[in-house]
Amino acid sequence: MCDIDYLLNSNEPWTVYRTMEDILGMGTDDPDAKAARKRMVHDPLVRGLVEELSGWPGEVLSSHKSAGQAYHRLSFLAEIGMDKEDPGMKEIVDKVALYIHPDGIPRLPSLIPERYGGTGEVKEAWALCDAPTTLYSLARIVSPEDKLVRAGFMKLLAIARTSGWPCTVSEELGGFRGPGRKDDPCPYATIIMLKLISAFDDYKDSDEAKNGVECILDLWENSRVKHPYIFYMGDDFRKLKAPFVWYDIMNVADILSRFEFARKDQRLLEMVDLIRSKRGEDGRYRPESEWKAWKGWDFGQKKGPSSWIEFLVCRIEKRMEGLA
Repeated sequence: MCDIDYLLNSNEPWTVYRTMEDILGMGTDDPDAKAARKRMVHDPLVRGLVEELSGWPGEVLSSHKSAGQAYHRLSFLAEIGMDKEDPGMKEIVDKVALYIHPDGIPRLPSLIPERYGGTGEVKEAWALCDAPTTLYSLARIVSPEDKLVRAGFMKLLAIARTSGWPCTVSEELGGFRGPGRKDDPCPYATIIMLKLISAFDDYKDSDEAKNGVECILDLWENSRVKHPYIFYMGDDFRKLKAPFVWYDIMNVADILSRFEFARKDQRLLEMVDLIRSKRGEDGRYRPESEWKAWKGWDFGQKKGPSSWIEFLVCRIEKRMEGLA
């Protein structure tokens, strides 16, 4: 059960604000929610991220699993509820827009060595393991109805197969493809495409969404034998970890729980039960793995409880109960 008092008394203002919004359903005009949001916007850690992202696009992308990449930072700001009217955010959005091509798909300076099928040169390019995250952030920070955001979403949606989304990159990256069979779905591309779909209410019951959800749930059901593109659902996958960067149980369960049709599926219920089983004897949730790039945040360490992880678990539970 959610310990609302614990979440509301957190020292992390993003935890307090999102608890008010997502768990208690308090509107943005509520005085307490407005005060919590103001504290969040001006928190030194949040301001530090905004300042860092003013240098968008940041370092050349060579690993999508690098938690310090600018587009992962932007996604976290979108998740906690920052928008384009907040200090410094419009400047970031304007810089991101400079890297969006007419097709609506955002590019990043990327480098893939020739030995992996790339060009060996830095190119402005996109891959299906980065573009959906950037577009999701823009949909949250700006609007899902923004013309370019919508155009990019539709382009990426069209890549879907009945089995999920494949490993796909833009032509600038040459013949690169991840280490898997061509016909297999890429689990990570599929899960972040589902996250992108969740920002568009008119597509949350689409065939693409249902096929993508089934892909991930089937991988969970067959986690001992199915590992497309070397994405495993083993011990590391099952560790509690934040923020949402890669392919792990918290990220997957959070995304799947956004789809009403998935919430009664026994496979997702099993996933959520496993997450719940990790509550400590003191009633708190602790990170079981950490991203070094997020040291200093309460979820960026393993020594003590994290109110943000507890909030994320609580939000999943509320969704599964049909209450959020």
